[in-house]
Amino acid sequence: MNTKVNLAGVELKNPVMTASGTFGSGMEYSDFVDLNRLGAVVTKGVANVPWPGNPTPRVAEVYGGMLNAIGLQNPGIDVFLERDIPFLKQFDTKIIVNVCGKTVEDYLEVVEKLAQESAVSMLEINVSCPNVKEGAIAFGQKAEALYHITEQIRKKARQPIIMKLSPNVTDIAEMARAAEAAGADALSLINTLTGMKIDIHRRCFALANKTGGMSGPAIKPVAVRMVYQAAHAVKIPVIGMGGIATAEDAIEFILAGATAVSVGAMNFVDPCTTVKVIEGIEAYMRDYHVEKITDLIGAVE
Repeated sequence: MNTKVNLAGVELKNPVMTASGTFGSGMEYSDFVDLNRLGAVVTKGVANVPWPGNPTPRVAEVYGGMLNAIGLQNPGIDVFLERDIPFLKQFDTKIIVNVCGKTVEDYLEVVEKLAQESAVSMLEINVSCPNVKEGAIAFGQKAEALYHITEQIRKKARQPIIMKLSPNVTDIAEMARAAEAAGADALSLINTLTGMKIDIHRRCFALANKTGGMSGPAIKPVAVRMVYQAAHAVKIPVIGMGGIATAEDAIEFILAGATAVSVGAMNFVDPCTTVKVIEGIEAYMRDYHVEKITDLIGAVE
């Protein structure tokens, strides 16, 4: 069996990755998961300066998943380069760094510093960040804004860039085409769906931020639909995520058109989910006599 996949020229030993923000930078899970087994580790979002994140409470459980309003808390690119990259370089897995910012200039500062890091295989750009220069509307919610930031990052990046698309849009295919036209090498989707929870006993919001991003198994049907639409709108590879809990879930995304998949919220439920998904995909390939995982990509039309 051949489980290798190719993402914009970067070969992964298997299609299973971690979803940004759910796996730290790998160090936090290394006692539970053999990182060498993973196709890639996608790090938590990194900004040009340290971000403290949002006030607490910032996580709430909901039916079929969770809401989070962490606010992209991170130590900043300098600490990340000094601490996290050396740790990840010890393992035989691809390193994909998720990049966040509040202005285009913020993103470019991080991208330029990462350009010097040969160990970093790809960059994943989080365009669900609020653009402070555009009234806090996320970069990924307007096709023109998405095109602009993708174009600027493509000019500066040494590594292939993955644009991580928000599902909180009217037409995901339009956003996918805008990113591709501006030079994106791959897409990943979906990021979290905007949700809200109210504590009826205390009569207050469950999250200090009022709204948060919903993830977990309940969002999977939405994610599969959007991955299918995006994969059929562009020629570049698509990474599918959103509610993946089992190998069956991952295979569903691959059949819809995803070249690779990312496991997110389920890392909090079972730290070993990624490896179980990898082993489950291998078992599926044996059971159905699939020689190459690539034969399954987009097999359902």
